[in-house]
Amino acid sequence: MLAVLIGAIALGIAYFCWTMFQALRAKPARPLPEAIVVGAVTNFFDALGIGSFAPTAAWLRFRRHVPDRLIPATMLIGHTPPTFVQALIFLVLLGVGVDPVLLTGCAAALTVGTRFGVDLATRAPVRAVQAVVAGALILAAMFYALANLEMMPVGGTASALPPALTAIAIAGSFVFGVLVCFGVGHYAPMLVMLSLMGMDPRLCFPIMAGGGAVAAAGACVRYIKTTDVDLRIPLGLALGGIPAVLVAALVVKSLPIEPLRWLVIVVVLYAAASLLWSALRGDGKAEAPAHGAAGG
Repeated sequence: MLAVLIGAIALGIAYFCWTMFQALRAKPARPLPEAIVVGAVTNFFDALGIGSFAPTAAWLRFRRHVPDRLIPATMLIGHTPPTFVQALIFLVLLGVGVDPVLLTGCAAALTVGTRFGVDLATRAPVRAVQAVVAGALILAAMFYALANLEMMPVGGTASALPPALTAIAIAGSFVFGVLVCFGVGHYAPMLVMLSLMGMDPRLCFPIMAGGGAVAAAGACVRYIKTTDVDLRIPLGLALGGIPAVLVAALVVKSLPIEPLRWLVIVVVLYAAASLLWSALRGDGKAEAPAHGAAGG
């Protein structure tokens, strides 16, 4: 089963790269230097325990590089290549210790969830996207605070779950897959869910990263084909993020990140408040439909 999942990720990488190549051939773009820096920083600390979605969403909101309706798609496309790298590292190092049914079941559910999520996100009103991204930022800030206060579930030592809990975990993965397409990172909520069920937190990472890689590949291809994302930004996030993940996961491995988490909390809460205010005022009404000229 582990080999099947790694093979699926390899196919996802090939499919993603081919789609990106075709998109860049049709509309050439160079990576935005600022995005390279952001990709390196966010993915470096993502591999060490701080998520990449929330700080990236805050940066996109503050810098106004993309319309709010395209924040989720831009982040997902840009952070998927580093996620591929994370997934392969975690699966090779820890994947053999995870129940294969749980591992592949959650990966499949995440993938199906993103399939539905892309359709919902590309057709949602701008105000709805703003509100969901704001909610995701608030949720991320809450998880960061709980982690710093050592109030996150500590988990257990299990490498597998009873059938009933396995079914619940798979169902939860489907929901997380839908929410990923709105910019809601799935690592923190999935880690909490599996830890509460008694899983060894270390063994949650192959599930989260492996499933996320397979699911994101298909979602990104849909986003590239059906939205007008400015590919300069995802290219920058990816180019900066891939080497940063390798350095963080294989060289640095751990750092005291609690002070940085508090700073991230302040930044993402401010971005969340800004997005909520725009949603309430209806600032996004004049934006083009989220599925762009390419169709839905």
